[in-house]
Amino acid sequence: MIGRRAVLRTAAVAGSGVAVGSAAACTGDEGDSGGAQPAPKPVAAISTTPADGATDVGVKDEIVVRVEQGTLRDVTLTNPDGEQVEGAFAEDKRSWRVEEPLGFGTKYSYTARAIGTDEKEVEVTGSFTTLTPASAVRATINPIDDATVGVAMPISVRFDEPVTDKAAAERALSVTSTPEVEGSWAWLHDRQADWRPREYWPEGTKVKAAAMLYGVHYGGGAYGRADLTTEFSIGRNQVVKIHTPDHEMRVYRDGELYATYPSSNGKDKNPDLNTPNGTMIVMAKHKKARFDNARYGYTNVWKKWAVRFSNHGEFIHENDDNRANIGKKNTSHGCVNLVNDDAKEYYQTAMIGDPVEVTGAKKDMPTTSDVNDWLFDWETWKSMSAL
Repeated sequence: MIGRRAVLRTAAVAGSGVAVGSAAACTGDEGDSGGAQPAPKPVAAISTTPADGATDVGVKDEIVVRVEQGTLRDVTLTNPDGEQVEGAFAEDKRSWRVEEPLGFGTKYSYTARAIGTDEKEVEVTGSFTTLTPASAVRATINPIDDATVGVAMPISVRFDEPVTDKAAAERALSVTSTPEVEGSWAWLHDRQADWRPREYWPEGTKVKAAAMLYGVHYGGGAYGRADLTTEFSIGRNQVVKIHTPDHEMRVYRDGELYATYPSSNGKDKNPDLNTPNGTMIVMAKHKKARFDNARYGYTNVWKKWAVRFSNHGEFIHENDDNRANIGKKNTSHGCVNLVNDDAKEYYQTAMIGDPVEVTGAKKDMPTTSDVNDWLFDWETWKSMSAL
């Protein structure tokens, strides 16, 4: 059994209590042929959703017990271990609904009793079985709870298997924030949906994101394995701007110049070695990182204060071995080289999710980079939604 979640499907199930009276023959002076009449059946009628005996019940389906011409007295729904599922009556006691998730591939049994307007009791019993998915797909959500991230940070929901019905999955995703911020979901590929704001997040925004994916059918018998939620905060507004021909990196706080560092960027004449144009984000920070590129003749090269801003291969890092060119000439293979003290100072201010804006290169960052949310204009980004 995977998880716990619930369901019932609609079909009327009328209680049938029958009372039969004995008949006594008699004759009257006027010739009438009277006799005792059968007692009327109880008037209360109980229906369940799903019906008794239902199979392959979706765990997102409605689970409800209703009564007509009466009120419910008690309802129990239990799993195979005898554990009772939580539910609640409507204020008028004419319906009862499940209030907790049920599990995949589980048989549930129910008993419902009602008192009719004729003050007679009716009882129904039954069972139903929830579906067993061909696969229960795990997903993750990022940022994690209580994180503080930069103003360009997207929200990412990643799936362990390809999602065929992207619209169904996206309908289960939501974002709320204080203050309210305009944004949209977009599918970067069939295993990842990201939400990003139209503009950078306002500093100090509080964000809640939910992926209520449990029981959502992704197509082909694959279903969501669990619900996900996260709450995180947006930190100070820091933006890195690199215009590659200037040989310097500028850091802005709240739109004001905060720091300037001489740099050596990707080689100008070779587009394959440019620091590509585009808006990327700080993805990771490493006090020491190893760089390997056998194609260009180096392996196992270690550099300090490495801040990754793309999975295309670009970092901002220390490179004292290139000190002679820093601030004067672009000689790197795509990274932004700083002298040690500057690289350390910047490293200490950098936050995951900070935007890094690069201009002036001959080549643009390819949108195949893993974190490419800000490489698309707003209208294109919205068109990548499944809804």
